[in-house]
Amino acid sequence: MRRLIHYAAAFLMLSASSAVQAADDVLRICLDENLPPLSVHHRGKPGSGFDVLLGQAIADRLGRKLEIQWYESKLDEDSSPALEANALLSDGRCSLLGSYAFTQDGLVAPGVKTAKLPDYDGATRDDRRRRIALGMLTPSKPYLFSTLTVVIGPSAKQRRITDIGDLAGLKLAIESGTLADAILMTFDKGRLIDDITHLIPTRDDLLGALEQGKFEATLLDGRRFDAYRAAHPDSKLVASGYSYPIGANRGYVALSSATELLASVNKILAELESSGDLARFAATAGLTYLPPREPIILGDAFQKIIRSGAR
Repeated sequence: MRRLIHYAAAFLMLSASSAVQAADDVLRICLDENLPPLSVHHRGKPGSGFDVLLGQAIADRLGRKLEIQWYESKLDEDSSPALEANALLSDGRCSLLGSYAFTQDGLVAPGVKTAKLPDYDGATRDDRRRRIALGMLTPSKPYLFSTLTVVIGPSAKQRRITDIGDLAGLKLAIESGTLADAILMTFDKGRLIDDITHLIPTRDDLLGALEQGKFEATLLDGRRFDAYRAAHPDSKLVASGYSYPIGANRGYVALSSATELLASVNKILAELESSGDLARFAATAGLTYLPPREPIILGDAFQKIIRSGAR
């Protein structure tokens, strides 16, 4: 009987050890399922996008198997990307969360002790009700820069845009309540106001209206225009080549306890950047790649720009 108990205990210890080893062999990354061309996932199909290619490259260099935890981030007044990211990481859904915007507000200690999880692949009804005790987020080395770009319609494709002021005289469309709206409306003490028509996000088709020639230019997230071009390969819209000088770097976030993993990931990111692989992954995914730039973490630069007239 004692021998049987000894064998059972040894088996349990071996099983536990194997489970820990298996966990160490996996790199789990949380990615937004609807953020093309950074990351996109349709049920029953493999994921795709820049972050999938990057995640696989990092997992390969770490000698681990990549597993992606897909989640859905809902853009509404009650959602908080920082709290969603923190909840996913704190619940052990993943060790890293990709394409997180490095802003000062998004990297401070959370103002609440617990938060709900966003909807994620595999979540149950009980999971949607749970509140997760939060930790502290720590950023990796950034791997790309995201900002706004000017998109030009067919009738104005000859217009050269090197600054916001070059939009003067064009029929502009902008989505109400967005950062782009604030920038254009306050530029040079309102110089562009008479040229601007406001559209309602989620109801009006901004790029579709521009395509139809109803307007001549707009200002919007460069990633969004990349996604539009991929979905509309025959589009006559063109990128002006102008990128707004202020934006946010993107990279991974992890819990502050994941110091060893972040150190390894930062080393790999530096190697991928210097080798040109980051730009290559972006080209493969159809993403206009802009390398990270200072400041690494965005503070209140946009507020300062708007207060001073967006100039």
